[in-house]
Amino acid sequence: MNAESAIARATLLVCVTCKSDEGPLGANLFAALAERLAAEPDIALRPIECLSVCKRPCTVALAAAGKWTYVVGDLTREAHVEDIVTAARRYAAAPAGIVPWRERPLPFRKGVVSRTPPLALAATPLV
Repeated sequence: MNAESAIARATLLVCVTCKSDEGPLGANLFAALAERLAAEPDIALRPIECLSVCKRPCTVALAAAGKWTYVVGDLTREAHVEDIVTAARRYAAAPAGIVPWRERPLPFRKGVVSRTPPLALAATPLV
């Protein structure tokens, strides 16, 4: 699906700044995901400049309105494209964005950098 779709239930942000001695890791991962997600109506794909997880490239984030946001690192084009697609599909289908741990692909169990609550929770008064 293209990045401009208004019907997506989730957005996959890929850090295109991630790199190594071998070259532009993030840009290469983004290109592979763009090809793989071209026909996925529930997932919007967006390149993003630096998620500030430089010690764990490549890094992606899954986000959606009203859902928890996940940042996941240590991903590669060669080994994780299908895991990323699976995780994005499951995230899109999860009402709050919380996919049960056992249903997450292995890199999304081990590679979580952060889980951030929806902004609406930040506006909720403390009791």
